[in-house]
Order: sequence, then structure tokens, then C-alpha cells
Amino acid sequence: MKAKNINNQDSRFSTWKIHLTVATTTLIPAAVGINYIAKALAEGLKLPLWLGSLGTFLASMLAGPTAGAISGFINNVIYGLTLSPVSTVYAITSIGIGIAVGILFHRGWFQNAKRVFVSAIIIALVSTIISTPLNVIFWGGQTGVAWGDAIFATMIGNHINIWLASFTDEFVLDLLDKFAVAYLAFLIYRQLPQRMINYFKDNQ
Repeated sequence: MKAKNINNQDSRFSTWKIHLTVATTTLIPAAVGINYIAKALAEGLKLPLWLGSLGTFLASMLAGPTAGAISGFINNVIYGLTLSPVSTVYAITSIGIGIAVGILFHRGWFQNAKRVFVSAIIIALVSTIISTPLNVIFWGGQTGVAWGDAIFATMIGNHINIWLASFTDEFVLDLLDKFAVAYLAFLIYRQLPQRMINYFKDNQ
């Protein structure tokens, strides 16, 4: 089957423009649901990653960074109120992820596997920069993921600055998570019907 060309340069599509159309109001709850289920599954299986931004990635790719940011923010709030209060603190991180994915996608950085690799690193870096201060303020620099926190503990034990130790802890985890989510979102997007993709573009 011929691979789908991910064309992000459609002049009808504005990266930042968003209207509460039927398309957008349907997409955001769906993205929140994907985020919620993926994160709950990862936590239930004790996976060393979060997966809770898959819906955010897809919303940003289909409808732009604003839709992705809203989806991520809402999911963190709902997840925090129902399953894990810690999640609410990172709602701002989800906003950053949604914005980063939307910008990168619409500049062509999800067109092939090599570009997705670079995009995942950039998104992981954005997530880490936002999350590290939250980790230090609320959790003493730790992420709550055992093997990542083992790195943190080792660095602290060697008298490395808490901010650098926390950044390293978060970045290592974020790299693994964003590689997995970015490639999964990339593969899902390539399988979507062109009619669906055009539907969201036409509603911008």
C-alpha cells in the first residue's frame, strides 16, 4: 500500500486558529479519552513510561496546537480528580506538549520516521523544562518512576545539584515516553482516512 504523504502545508489550515466547530468539539473529548485510557493502562501495567499524551499528539496533528493543548490540560485535570491527584500539577506540561507537537507537525517534522525521531527529542526537552521545576517544588526533584528516581538518587548521592539531577531524571523518562508516543501517533495518523484529515483542515 502506498505510504500516505503527510502534507502539512495546506494554505487553508492555520496553525493557531481554532473554532468550536463540530469537528473540534468532537476531537477534544476523544483526545482526552485516549490520553486517559493510555495513561491508566501504563500505570496499571507498571510501565516505565506514561503514554498519557497520545491523544494530545493526535489532536495537535489534526487540529493544531491549541486543540492539543486544551486536550492535554483537560485530561490532566480529570485524571487528577479521578485517579491520581499528582496529574493535575502537570496540566501546564501538557499544554506545552500540545503546543510543541502542533508547531512541529505543521512545519513538516512528522513527515517521516527520521523527523519524528528529532521531534520526539524536542518535545521531550520541552516537557522536561516545564516539569523539572514542578518536580523540585512538589516532590523534592523526583518523578515518581522508580528507575528514573534511582538515577536521581545516585546523582544526589554524588553531590550533584538537585536541579541537574531532577532534570536528568525527568529527561531520561521523557525521552522514552515521547519516542513511544511520537512514533505511535505517527503510525496512527498515517492510517487515518484522508477524508478525516481534510475534514479537520476544512473546519479551521
